[in-house]
Amino acid sequence: MIKRKSDLKVNEIYGLKGGIGKLKMIEILAISELKNEGKLFSRVILEKGSSIGFHKHENDFEVYYILKGKGEVQEANGTYEVGEGDVVYTSHGEEHSLINIGENELEMIAVVINHRV
Repeated sequence: MIKRKSDLKVNEIYGLKGGIGKLKMIEILAISELKNEGKLFSRVILEKGSSIGFHKHENDFEVYYILKGKGEVQEANGTYEVGEGDVVYTSHGEEHSLINIGENELEMIAVVINHRV
């Protein structure tokens, strides 16, 4: 299967998970294409000053791979700056948030995979 850029679904979302501002989510694979193994595989673009609110992962885990920009991740054990090439891993039962603290857009790949016991 080949999916062309023009075929990818694009959503603009405001206040994701209680965050502020706007982000663009470009769906790389739809939920149905993840075959019940995951919930999200998308390219995410956070506008300057925008955020994904603090939220907990239950029965899944999430990975962000930062493509460009500068962000700040809050986790239970602290707050960390992230940038191009960094990976943020949030396991089942953990909480996190992300805010774009850079002068430009923050772009990343986001994947949510189901947690299996």
